Amino acid sequence: MAVSQVTPVLFLSGLDSALNPSVLISRNITLIVNASCLEDVSYPQLDGLQVLQYFDPVSERIHQNQTGKTLVHCTAGRSRSPALIMAYLMRFEGLSLRRAHEAVLEQRPFIRPNAGFWRQLMDYERTLFNRTTVRMVTTPAGVLPEALQDAEDLNAAAAYCVSV
Repeated sequence: MAVSQVTPVLFLSGLDSALNPSVLISRNITLIVNASCLEDVSYPQLDGLQVLQYFDPVSERIHQNQTGKTLVHCTAGRSRSPALIMAYLMRFEGLSLRRAHEAVLEQRPFIRPNAGFWRQLMDYERTLFNRTTVRMVTTPAGVLPEALQDAEDLNAAAAYCVSV
């Protein structure tokens, strides 16, 4: 049940922590954003691969949570929820996509947003800042973000990046 604190008021986890009352209470979590796409979880759901449409409303809701702290989770806390947090960091902390990725990765070293989410994050960064700090590159492991190519060996990248 690993919970990663990304900012003083923003946490990232998998589903198990989100369903554990002691985890929520001990961290003063008052808002839970569910990106797990599981039908039997009673939180508002986010659709699978099209996360771009949720970047603004989710970021706005996190920003408006003044009564406590926010937990953003997906099933494993590796792809969807980190993508949403990276979008929040770009919009409300003014971080570039590359820096947002580094900030989340520092707190949760096993994040692995998929290539489709990276492309949507790049589009969002372009919308916010009229530029992008990450590009998709073709490697022997497939298409992956340059930020990951710089940070990891290609064998590790192959485990979660696909050619799209």
